[in-house]
Amino acid sequence: MAKKYWLFKSEPEAYSIDNLAKERKVFWDGVRNYQARNFLRDEIKSGDQVLFYHSNTEPTGVFGICEVVKDGYPDHTAFDPESHHFDPKSNPQNPAWFMVDIKFVKKFSKPVTLDEIKSNAKLQNMKLLQRGSRLSIQPVTKEEFNVIVTSGK
Repeated sequence: MAKKYWLFKSEPEAYSIDNLAKERKVFWDGVRNYQARNFLRDEIKSGDQVLFYHSNTEPTGVFGICEVVKDGYPDHTAFDPESHHFDPKSNPQNPAWFMVDIKFVKKFSKPVTLDEIKSNAKLQNMKLLQRGSRLSIQPVTKEEFNVIVTSGK
């Protein structure tokens, strides 16, 4: 199966590339959008490469790379009433939400900012730049991934 490429967004106050660098491997939980859930459940696979994007900060942009190390499985935080990701409509027999495990690969020496992405002609078709695109998990092409990784070195 061909490797795919993704962009995962996180607010650095909630979870940052530095947190991932310290922990090395984590489950990516708390996604509560059905389209993003479908990516996690059906399309994102072990070995896929991920751009780690910090949102709602200054500057916003891609701060590093991680890799998917476990295919999608039910997000157990949805079943836990003590979790801020709890969803009373989801249960282990019929899970509504899914997650994947990721591992740290690299933090960029400098972030690739949203302004840089917007000004790069090779990135003009990225889902990130499409009007109304607010998904926390988005597909990227191999070419887009490579342009951003090169810019972040």
